Amino acid sequence: MHSYDLFFEDYFVPAENLVGEKKGEGKGFYYTMAGFSGGRIQTAARATGVMQAAYEKALSYANERVVFDKPLGEFQLTQVKLVRMLATITASRQFSYDVASLLDEGKGQMEASLIKLFACRAAEWITREAMQIHGGMGYAEENAVSRYFADARVLSIFEGTEEVLALKVIARELIAAA
Repeated sequence: MHSYDLFFEDYFVPAENLVGEKKGEGKGFYYTMAGFSGGRIQTAARATGVMQAAYEKALSYANERVVFDKPLGEFQLTQVKLVRMLATITASRQFSYDVASLLDEGKGQMEASLIKLFACRAAEWITREAMQIHGGMGYAEENAVSRYFADARVLSIFEGTEEVLALKVIARELIAAA
C-alpha cells in the first residue's frame, strides 16, 4: 500500500471556499473526525480483501504442495486452519455489510470501530496462518503472502489503532450506553 505526503505552502483559501463556510473555520479536525466511521468500514473491507487473498493463496498452495506423498491440504491440521480462516473471513464480510447498512442509516459509529478492530486483527491472524501453510516460502519477499502479512499489519494502524479504538471509542460508547 502506498501513502504520500501532500503539502500546501503559501496557499490561501478564500472564506467562501472553506469547508463548513465561515462557521467551519478552525474546525477542520472535527470534520475529519466525522469521516472516520466511513474510513473505518473501508479499512475493514480492505482487511477482508487481504484475508480473502491470503486464504486463496493458502488453499491453492495446500492443494498443490505434496508432502509425504500427499497434498498438504489432506492433512487435518491444514484443513482445520483453512476452515477457521474461511469462517473468520465470512464473519468479517457479513459484519462489514451489516455495519455499512447501519452507516447508510446514519447510525453505527461504534460498530464501525468494532468491525475495523475485528477485521484488522483477523487479517493479521489469517495472513500469519497463510504464511504457516506456505512454510518457509511464506516468508519469502517474492511470495504475495508475505506482502499480505505486512499489509494486514499496517491496516491495524490506519483510521485509529487498536488501543485508541478500544479505549477511546468503543469503551466510551459502551459505558455511556450502560
